[in-house]
Amino acid sequence: MSWLHWLSHWRVRRVLKRHPIDHRLWLEVVHQLPLLQQLDAVERAYLRELTTLFLQQKSFSAAHGFLITERMKVVVAAQACLLVLHLGLDYYRGWVEIVLYPGAFRVHRDQQDSDGVSHDQASALSGEAWLRGPVILSWQDVERDSQHCHAGHHVVLHEFAHKLDGLNGAANGMPPLRRHMSQTRWTQVLSEAYQHLCRSVELGQASDIPAYGATNPAEFFAVVTECFYTAPHRLQQSHPALYEQFCLFYQQRAL
Repeated sequence: MSWLHWLSHWRVRRVLKRHPIDHRLWLEVVHQLPLLQQLDAVERAYLRELTTLFLQQKSFSAAHGFLITERMKVVVAAQACLLVLHLGLDYYRGWVEIVLYPGAFRVHRDQQDSDGVSHDQASALSGEAWLRGPVILSWQDVERDSQHCHAGHHVVLHEFAHKLDGLNGAANGMPPLRRHMSQTRWTQVLSEAYQHLCRSVELGQASDIPAYGATNPAEFFAVVTECFYTAPHRLQQSHPALYEQFCLFYQQRAL
């Protein structure tokens, strides 16, 4: 073991020892969140370590005077870390802040119409992830999705998937792939599935992937991530090649 590696390991152990997640709180969160209940004992133990380190690396901020509890932090952090259980926290490097709103929040953006005229458009959002900035979440939506998983809908998974996607410098559906993965194969499979979804939406046909995924490749990656964790068997049956690529990336299979 090199000196630098030993030092890094020592720092990690020190954080885990000095800032442990309360045991009762951890058991409560695991018991309440369906996604975590599907992990085995070893995976849960490792997830707890990742969550502990994540909470020391990131800061939580409240909007509109919202009171953030330790339980809220652990609920968000644990599910964010589920995505990087086999990727590592380095996939969340380059940003530090998570902002919690009590409920859906409104944003205003300029939109250009077909004549090039700009219009101020307001939208109510449950979550947003800035490329080099914070992850913003509605706690009301976090709690709903966390405790009652619905196929293809999970705001924490969606927004943190955007953070993985943007690690290469652009949100475009191409996160940094693992060494054994083929970029050519990833691009081919995701492009075909994305185009198929776009056609289904245009024709008004039903799809196992929510229509919002047809917005653009970045949203497609985030939406498929939601499907991969909340409805893996359905994704595997309807899009086996797509499912396999996400298995290779996240190093997890249908639970």
